[in-house]
Amino acid sequence: MDKKVLLIEDEGNIARFLQLELEYEGYRVTVATTGRAALKAWEEGQWDLIILDVMLPDLSGMEICRRIRAQSKVPIVMLTARDTVPDRVGGLDAGADDYLTKPFAIEELLARMRAIERRQTQWAQETTKLTIPPLTVCLEERTATVAGHELKLTTREFDLLAYLMQNKNHVLTREMILNKVWGYSYTGDTNVVDVYIRYLRVKLEQVGCHDFIETVRGVGYVVREH
Repeated sequence: MDKKVLLIEDEGNIARFLQLELEYEGYRVTVATTGRAALKAWEEGQWDLIILDVMLPDLSGMEICRRIRAQSKVPIVMLTARDTVPDRVGGLDAGADDYLTKPFAIEELLARMRAIERRQTQWAQETTKLTIPPLTVCLEERTATVAGHELKLTTREFDLLAYLMQNKNHVLTREMILNKVWGYSYTGDTNVVDVYIRYLRVKLEQVGCHDFIETVRGVGYVVREH
């Protein structure tokens, strides 16, 4: 496997346990116990995945996530003791690909990591460019443009938009979207889909792309090619 994981966790016992379990599964793990050490390690290395605790002694996990996401598409799994909807949405908005609440079973973390890896592999194998005028999405470069103007999308927003475009003219239920974009292990409310659809619509409208995502009342959402 030889996947490189940056584990950012300040609780020594948890960090050591996770490191041993991940190494047993074949991952190469580097541990950082502070936010500043984490940013230094991230800048100096090439990582396949980052596991990030929210509560750190110097910089918050949210801030670290935002800084990394501003420069990199590396998958980030956020760990936290907080389980409210605003906390989960905040973590995802900061750029996390997944959000796991403590305490958790190591098997669940591993399953979510595998789900992220499968999604990345699938993106790589699929058609690299999708176009539904006036919007073009490049899967390989993970960019979305309208008339030359690039949309500034979070990882989750991009995955959601790409999934809708890959299934143009097909109505997708919230459950289908959750399973594909958030992963089968996601246990949160389906209304998170509505929240992200709203985010996407705002960004699309800002570049003149109106009514691109259609709501099918009582069912879900669809992007239609006219």
